[in-house]
Amino acid sequence: MNIPYEIKEQPTVSPCRFGSIWKVQANDAYQVNKAEGFQAPGLFLTYEGQGALTLAGKRYELSAGTFIIVSDAVPSTYHCLENNWKFYFLDFSSLAMIQHLQLPVGTVAASGKMTEAIQLCERLIDNLIVQPAGYAYSADILLQELLLVFAREQSTAALTRYPELDVVLFYMHKNIGKPIRVEDMLQMCGLSRTAFFARFRAMTGLSPSAYMLRLKLESAKASLEMTRLSVKEIAAALHFYDEFHFSRLFKKHSSLSPKEYRRSRSSAPSTD
Repeated sequence: MNIPYEIKEQPTVSPCRFGSIWKVQANDAYQVNKAEGFQAPGLFLTYEGQGALTLAGKRYELSAGTFIIVSDAVPSTYHCLENNWKFYFLDFSSLAMIQHLQLPVGTVAASGKMTEAIQLCERLIDNLIVQPAGYAYSADILLQELLLVFAREQSTAALTRYPELDVVLFYMHKNIGKPIRVEDMLQMCGLSRTAFFARFRAMTGLSPSAYMLRLKLESAKASLEMTRLSVKEIAAALHFYDEFHFSRLFKKHSSLSPKEYRRSRSSAPSTD
């Protein structure tokens, strides 16, 4: 059985466009003063040592494993601390995508994804050196990947995001037509029964059984629209007790019986 996947959230902002990237290895002689601020928004990504950044009179210390996103046109100064500061600085078109991803602006943030971030920065630099076909598009994509690394990390850290449940969700989606026992899901994620049910509901808003039922019904809708399978065959393939049980649940959740849904939505002739 199948289920359609689509983007339900339509972004209303344009992706960031890449401007430039600097790879800086600084000592105590390194000091920069931008009285008029940066010409475009930017990202400091510190991977070794320590630096100090002042934005509109407020001082921030940037240590290894941290990043900060800065707005344009904000008076700024920055310099090395303790004779060692290694960082990347990238600038880009606007803060629209940053805000859409709910990344912090003007605040130092720690990241456990620095290795991945460094690899993306190095790929970006290599891309700009070699300049293969489409390198400008590639630069935009690599910048967006970098921002997504930090955005996803912050999302994972949120209270309602539990990455240990990912294996369970993947299994549920890949096995819509199979019965799944709670014991199997507990073994997959390694959680206690109480923790599993609490986190699953916090993350999805549903119990595991209700979530699986929703998947089955979405798959049934796709089958009714795109195949010639009978209601009985769809019910059996999705492991419902029988076609009458399936029909009752389908109508309860969609306000239409399977046959009515097929007539209203599908170009596939009914075989019921």
